[in-house]
Amino acid sequence: MADVHDKKTRSYNMSRIRGKDTKPEMLVRRLLHAHGFRYSLHNKKLPGKPDIVLSKYKTVIFVHGCFWHGHKNCKYYVVPKTRTRWWQKKINSNKINDQQAVKALRKDGWKIITIWECRLKPAKADATLNSLLKKFS
Repeated sequence: MADVHDKKTRSYNMSRIRGKDTKPEMLVRRLLHAHGFRYSLHNKKLPGKPDIVLSKYKTVIFVHGCFWHGHKNCKYYVVPKTRTRWWQKKINSNKINDQQAVKALRKDGWKIITIWECRLKPAKADATLNSLLKKFS
């Protein structure tokens, strides 16, 4: 099956996808800040470069995009019909990197919280964010 976009359009679309400061990540950051939590972002010294680092609580938060991290049984994770093998390899590589980062962080005594993009959609966001706050009370 051919791509519905020409190469230039597809390249432009892909270049607009953010790795940092995504809408789901910003939602979590705003909540934490509003409740008095202070954190650092994307610490390159920590395995996996966590999205949010709460050093005081020795806790890191990963805000994962369902597609990019292969969220199992999620409607937002659909393997593309073009270049399927390439995409599966890419996403599986992301999953392996995630597992290695979590293992290394745990070994160093960090608590890990993973929040999936689908859990921050309007219908589930309040419950997800309230659950996050309860982890610190």
